[in-house]
Amino acid sequence: MKSVITTVVSAADAAGRFPSSSDLESVQGSIQRAGARLEAAEKLANNLDAVAKEAYDACIKKYQYLNNPGEANSTETFKSKCLRDIKHYLRLINYCLVVGGTGPLDEWGIAGQREVYRALSLPTAPYVEALSYARNRGCAPRDMSAQALTEYNALLDYVINSLS
Repeated sequence: MKSVITTVVSAADAAGRFPSSSDLESVQGSIQRAGARLEAAEKLANNLDAVAKEAYDACIKKYQYLNNPGEANSTETFKSKCLRDIKHYLRLINYCLVVGGTGPLDEWGIAGQREVYRALSLPTAPYVEALSYARNRGCAPRDMSAQALTEYNALLDYVINSLS
């Protein structure tokens, strides 16, 4: 799994050089933000089900067609699968907060997602809406510190951009 440290070392190694001072500064910055990332990971882990459910509900409210027969909100099975997918992205964000890099999202959430959604004829806009709601709902200091919220939102933006 990729973290900031493994990414920097791998990039330097591939270029046949030692990590540069700017490489090491990026690692140092990541280490300095580790406390905020771990705070965000803990808060998300403690509230994952509630965050996912609120995001899912906001998505269904915006995209009323999802209530039509055969759509994401038409049966309990479809509802649970859609909610499961939102939770999956939030868990991957949680893992990324812990490792300090986008490796879990890149490897388990983003790679091939467009092809899967296209093959299954699944729209990505509802997922974007759900994750955008989760991003916009976060509030410092109510939910977490400002720095922790910044780390969390950056990863939500990363997923949203990959789905857009």
